[in-house]
Amino acid sequence: MTIWKLRNNNPLRKSYVTNKIKLNEFDALIRITVEMSKYLYPYIREILKSKEVIEENSVIWNDFNKRFIELIKERFNMDSMRVKKLLNQAENDETIIKSLLILSFCISTQGYQKLKSFLYDF
Repeated sequence: MTIWKLRNNNPLRKSYVTNKIKLNEFDALIRITVEMSKYLYPYIREILKSKEVIEENSVIWNDFNKRFIELIKERFNMDSMRVKKLLNQAENDETIIKSLLILSFCISTQGYQKLKSFLYDF
């Protein structure tokens, strides 16, 4: 239940709540993300590969991109400039690729440390 409530701390969401996330909660979210990225790695890899050779595998990339945009429209505050920037196709691809690359790096034995360092530097 706690993790479910933590998602509302995202300022881009429609139902944004200004609660401070505790360090142990932040660490738990990182650990969950790392474990999920390990589970989803084959899919992440296929999406990234399809972006490299767009002519051959555009279906995978287009499906993923379409679902990504649908989720943003469904759950995020569409009045936010940052959300509009995410929906801008020119900038959107770069953001998606960067996010997928970061998740793909999380599958290593040092995945937790890598993601934690990235998020602290963000």
